[in-house]
Amino acid sequence: MNMLDNDLERGFQDALSAPARAADIDAADDVYGWLIGSWDMDVVHYRVDLGAERRRGEIYFGWVLEGRAVQDVWIMPPRGERHAGLAVTDDMYGTTLRVWDAALRAWRVTYINPRTGQRDELIGRRVGDALVQIGTHADGTPIRWNFTDITRDAFRWTGVALAQDGVTWRLEAEFHARRRRA
Repeated sequence: MNMLDNDLERGFQDALSAPARAADIDAADDVYGWLIGSWDMDVVHYRVDLGAERRRGEIYFGWVLEGRAVQDVWIMPPRGERHAGLAVTDDMYGTTLRVWDAALRAWRVTYINPRTGQRDELIGRRVGDALVQIGTHADGTPIRWNFTDITRDAFRWTGVALAQDGVTWRLEAEFHARRRRA
């Protein structure tokens, strides 16, 4: 990479990232800011029960777009363990963009994993002590994504989808995350 490439990359990063939440988002509406930072995760369920297998991942959250959005990157397996022969079913390298919508008084959430083609749209809000995101997969299947068991340094994240019977919610993913220490 030459000096011009470094300048262009740094310019993009500087234009995208923000140091903090935008002043026009009230502190009470800042339901995702506590996530900012780096996290390690244990993968308990990812399309199948992985409780007996040790699967790990990493997550990075940051303020972007002048502090009006929180963007993340979810990676499984971690970058140091990734290889070319990784099966699509074991591969997660996606990003979520959570954008504050003042008119809706909620967060519009879009997740994309280019490797698998997954694209999901949700609306996120605080419900009691949890963060609840409700929406659909690209094929219209209703989904709920929840951050629960939240502490300053840990959380549990689950993703469920409505089964074809229209009644049963099926677990698609469960992750237990811990804030990474310097």
